[in-house]
Amino acid sequence: MGESGQVAISHMTHKEFAERMKRPAVILIPLASQEEQGPHAPMGDFMLTQRLSEMCAAAGDGLTAPVLPFGYAEFFRAIAGGVQLRATTFSAVLEDILTSFLDHSHNRLLIFNGHTTNASLIDQVCRKVRRETGVLIPSLNIWQSLPDNLWTNLYGENAGRVRGHGGEPMTSVYMHLFPELMDGEAVRVAAPRGSVFGLPIGGVSASRFNGLPLHIPLDCTEVDPAGMLGGLASLASAEKGKAICDHIVDHTAQLMCHLTNFDPRDAVKPFSEQPDGSPQGDADD
Repeated sequence: MGESGQVAISHMTHKEFAERMKRPAVILIPLASQEEQGPHAPMGDFMLTQRLSEMCAAAGDGLTAPVLPFGYAEFFRAIAGGVQLRATTFSAVLEDILTSFLDHSHNRLLIFNGHTTNASLIDQVCRKVRRETGVLIPSLNIWQSLPDNLWTNLYGENAGRVRGHGGEPMTSVYMHLFPELMDGEAVRVAAPRGSVFGLPIGGVSASRFNGLPLHIPLDCTEVDPAGMLGGLASLASAEKGKAICDHIVDHTAQLMCHLTNFDPRDAVKPFSEQPDGSPQGDADD
């Protein structure tokens, strides 16, 4: 953390920022959304991402950019009050945000993504930026960074049922970070799902034909009138929210500290150059 204790770039003067960047620092780029989260929670989930990014930056001795409060998820346009960016708009804004730091050689960046549907566009933008600048920018989906054992510890036999839009983990995190904005009396289970083309609706893009996956683009209200796409908010609690936040902060802080040891322009090493001759970390397609 900087000498002033400040980690939010938006609260710093340009001189304070320049002074802080004289020593290595990972800068978080928080991305989120403004969309319905069920009838019990506020629509501005970007508030969660912003608060968590500041907590992570403090724990990881880094900084955080201001949150981008609007994301991409075409299927949420059906509910008023949300703000959905077009794919081209989101991609252009993200590229401009990243370039604003890269133009000044601040290239230790970590995208802190609090909106899963942004992921495919983040990947496209980061690949474009790498082709043009040589800088490799990793992206962390904060809601997918929770390990199975944490889910089991918190929810026991219900661990497989609680996850989903309108359910967990966001409901518990809201209850921990912004309890005054929650409407506990409005918590309900998702409505029974109908059919499309005579096939069962599995989600905003998921159905099955002859037992095999079929992609059908639906609006969130065609899955559930309130846009609840799964999970159980009834099992949420502020205590669970604290445990979830503690994990995200600890995990992200460790990642930030790890990333400070590498040059983002020269982060990929051949197998033969690994310290012990073996791959590092877990590899997923």
